[in-house]
Amino acid sequence: MRPGSRPDLTPAQQLIFLRANPVCVGIGRLSPTGLTWEYKVRPSPLSREYLVRIAVDRGNVPNVFIIEPDLLKLADGRRLPHVYHAPLRLCLIMPGTREWAGTMRIDQTFVPWAATWLFYFEEWLVSDNWKGGGKHPDQNDSARRNRFVRRAVR
Repeated sequence: MRPGSRPDLTPAQQLIFLRANPVCVGIGRLSPTGLTWEYKVRPSPLSREYLVRIAVDRGNVPNVFIIEPDLLKLADGRRLPHVYHAPLRLCLIMPGTREWAGTMRIDQTFVPWAATWLFYFEEWLVSDNWKGGGKHPDQNDSARRNRFVRRAVR
């Protein structure tokens, strides 16, 4: 930790904040390395309800999974926008951009980000046009970034 900087929130502190937030009423559990939180969300009054799981290990970026309904079935064979695979989880931040830090509260970041993603997902189901913005890194981006890093360290 740098002098004068705040320490990362512990999984127990994150769990306390999640339990206290009326937006994401749910259940959670601590593990020796992190926490898991499950809650239901309806991104708009006309939306279906989703069961969301947020899992985070200490020192890592939280992962957001949609447990129900099955996003792949809803997509009906179309390639899902802004997700990671194996396992299927939402793409909510751009890796390497420092959009997330361990000092940030999950209930004030990933909870609203997931609801926003689901709002745009439902719109995408109808229009087949992702209007949620953002840029999903692809393999070409990784290859370019790796070449840049190799050149920079020469």
